[in-house]
Amino acid sequence: MAEVLVYVDHVDGAVRKPTLELLTLARRLGEPVAVALGPGAGSTAPALAEHGAVKVLTADAAEFADYLVVPKVDALQAAHDAVSPVAVLLPSSAEAKEIAARLAVRIGSGIITDAIDLEAGDQGPVATQSVFAAAFTTRTRVSKGTPVITVKPNSAPVEAAPAAGAVEALTVSFSGQATGTKVVSRTPRESTGRPELTEAAIVVSGGRGVNGAENFAIIEALADSLGAAVGASRAAVDAGWYPHSSQVGQTGKSVSPQLYIASGISGAIQHRAGMQTSKTIVAINKDAEAPIFDLVDYGVVGDLFEVVPQLTDEVKIRKG
Repeated sequence: MAEVLVYVDHVDGAVRKPTLELLTLARRLGEPVAVALGPGAGSTAPALAEHGAVKVLTADAAEFADYLVVPKVDALQAAHDAVSPVAVLLPSSAEAKEIAARLAVRIGSGIITDAIDLEAGDQGPVATQSVFAAAFTTRTRVSKGTPVITVKPNSAPVEAAPAAGAVEALTVSFSGQATGTKVVSRTPRESTGRPELTEAAIVVSGGRGVNGAENFAIIEALADSLGAAVGASRAAVDAGWYPHSSQVGQTGKSVSPQLYIASGISGAIQHRAGMQTSKTIVAINKDAEAPIFDLVDYGVVGDLFEVVPQLTDEVKIRKG
């Protein structure tokens, strides 16, 4: 059976959820071969095997940690040349999209970014994308070379499918560009205890209607009751009420959770572009004519300062 390369996003051996989703999609196309790089790469094998990886190609060298993306591109190119896959899949993170673009140029192939679904086709994998600020849905395939495809988080379920997960060392020859840009320091992101915004199954966002940084506490309370991530509209971020790292929208982050709750957000196209592919959308807004209501599955016309705390209390009661 044809093999599909899957780039592993991990932190010191802990595999992140988008990679497990990629393994689900890869099994639709062939046999997943995972590529794990950097410190802890070998420790990823059990989780990858549990979710369908027939092989795990690993490589660890100082270059992966001390320099930017080029060493990882070198490694993926080596894996591509060794395996001759029918596709290369990567998560749609900022770093992985840069790796994907550089790899596609090197191997003379087409690239598809931010896919939200993937299926096998007679002439190669077919990707579904949400494009032009989520105004259109397209089905696309690469017409030249090995398809390089990045997939948005939450586009597929995580499904256990035990496989061999045989670990093999990947031999990598680093290019002259690999050490061109060095990482001189790192600052760990301050943990909020909440899920990563782009990976969360549930996102609760606040907008202009929250009316102040101090009022985001009620948005956070609802999010914490649901085990959700917290997002914000551009208006809330521009006003200084919430950090830009939590902005959802065309100039922020794109999310595609199972449940998206928009509180006090009017629904401008800038915001819709970043959350329109969410599976279920709920909006709370006191303006019955707000554009967000054209998009939602469930809408509540009411004051968020009354509705959100009641919703939080009800969630806590039901969770016991």
